[in-house]
Amino acid sequence: MIRNTLGCASAKEIAEHLLICDNAFVPRLSSRTDIARYAHKVFSNAQCFEAWAEDILVGLVAAYCDNHETNTAFITNVSVLPNWQGLGVATQLMSRCCQQVFEAGFKKIELQVSQGNKIAISFYEKHGFAAVKEENGTLNMILDFERNGR
Repeated sequence: MIRNTLGCASAKEIAEHLLICDNAFVPRLSSRTDIARYAHKVFSNAQCFEAWAEDILVGLVAAYCDNHETNTAFITNVSVLPNWQGLGVATQLMSRCCQQVFEAGFKKIELQVSQGNKIAISFYEKHGFAAVKEENGTLNMILDFERNGR
């Protein structure tokens, strides 16, 4: 049984989750950043949409919702533990994130994904994100609520 929460995970629980998911990131998250420091930043600054199985954080979507000048949120993380992938956990969390961001008055959500991560790109496209720019192997994608009829 999965329980969904908002902002309940500690920085330590986020770091443990990201370490387990490290191999699923393209390229590996640990090759791009210090995971403990990144987890603390996510804990301190992001809205975290979480999926739990008992006391294990199995899924996490984290978004920074602080750019009120452009009314644009930024998704910094989408991750699901390997044994929980393919079960709709990320879809449920992404849907909750997009709905809450929209209800908070944001007009867009941005994210960045490696061009080599075809699975993630397909997932984001299914949620209405469109590629807007490629730079150094990274694809910038935007979900524009106005363009998508919200």
